[in-house]
Amino acid sequence: MPGFTVAIVGRPNVGKSTFFNRLLEQRKAIVDDVSGVTRDRQYGVAEWIGKSFNVVDTGGFVPKSEDVFEKEIKKQVLIAVEEANALIFMVDAATGITDLDEAMADVLRRSSKPVLLAVNKVDNHDRLLEATEFYGLGFDNIFFISSMTGSGSGELLDMLVSLIEDDSAKALDESIPKFAIMGQPNVGKSSLLNALVGQERTIVSEIAGTTRDTIHTHYNLFQKEFVLIDTAGIRRKTKVHEDLEFYSVIRAIKAMDEADICLLMLDATKGITAQDLNLFGLAAKKGKGIVLLVNKWDLAEKETNTARDYEKELKKRIAPFTDVPVLFISAKEKTRIFRVIEEALEVYTNRQQKISTSQLNDLMLKSIEAYHPPVVRGNPIRIKFVTQLPTHVPSFAFFCNYPEDVKEPYRNYLENQLREHFNFKGVPVRIFFRKK
Repeated sequence: MPGFTVAIVGRPNVGKSTFFNRLLEQRKAIVDDVSGVTRDRQYGVAEWIGKSFNVVDTGGFVPKSEDVFEKEIKKQVLIAVEEANALIFMVDAATGITDLDEAMADVLRRSSKPVLLAVNKVDNHDRLLEATEFYGLGFDNIFFISSMTGSGSGELLDMLVSLIEDDSAKALDESIPKFAIMGQPNVGKSSLLNALVGQERTIVSEIAGTTRDTIHTHYNLFQKEFVLIDTAGIRRKTKVHEDLEFYSVIRAIKAMDEADICLLMLDATKGITAQDLNLFGLAAKKGKGIVLLVNKWDLAEKETNTARDYEKELKKRIAPFTDVPVLFISAKEKTRIFRVIEEALEVYTNRQQKISTSQLNDLMLKSIEAYHPPVVRGNPIRIKFVTQLPTHVPSFAFFCNYPEDVKEPYRNYLENQLREHFNFKGVPVRIFFRKK
């Protein structure tokens, strides 16, 4: 599904993070009364009436110092306008319209993207009367909401998902595997791309797209064909480099939506960071194949077993989904970079595989026999039949008498059994329990 990305913009302290958390239904961001505190989670996937979309909370990208504040916020808004498909512009009814709101409204009104004005903290009748002044900002779609209680957010979300078109035709050839190179700024994404593509630019055709879009490189060498989606080669002419963090996050999410496999690069000298874990979690949630690349391995301090210990530590951090290939590479020294392609193609094959129902039942019912689901409220749970669902991500339905009683540990057991019998290395597996 092509990604639809929504950015939440607004000056500090209007409640962007609270609203963001409500959309994601988890307390992912840190919420505090001190402005500019949102540093933790800035993006995630939200779902409303069966449609899912990416949400980016721009609040987390604003620097703390006062003088650069307004300039920075304006820059955020400009980038959000450019990158997102729709914008939620959040203002605060308790404070009324401020100069900063006016300035942001000015930028947003000129954009061709849909803007939904969310007037927050409208939690009583008086506030609602006061809030009508926001009609003066000149936006058609205005919603009075309360991030704390969630009132009014339903109407806003209805409007938002009505903007999402159903799977639009994809321009890229479906049959060619698509790999996205992702990771933090300066982890070596461009070096990897250049090492893979080498100077054999003649064999490489740049698929259209200004430098503003992620760059697609069609690779067809040594009987291997795939498209590399690069999120690194994006340095636009304007002075965006200060904002690279925010920029690269939106970029990475877009590339992830297009890709089949995410090549997630980590910096060997830094270890896995919270942002890396966020990207990993998002890729798994979107059902993408994942290959972990520990780059700059030539610079890491080595003792015996270092690679093995490093991998063990890494798997501990990404648990429970640990069945992923980990490669130690150096893009600069070109060490093991062709292994990257082989692994990625193998993960692609694993993600495409369809297992026959008879084979599934043969093996999985034995595993179920060997270890039955626990009895719940005196009811023995009986799983009678397994089948693979016709989805992009390997998904399996287990038919049983009490589907809602099967608990997480048993689901994990079944997933481990599936992985033991079939090769799903690098691929998230989904398991559903259905009534017979």
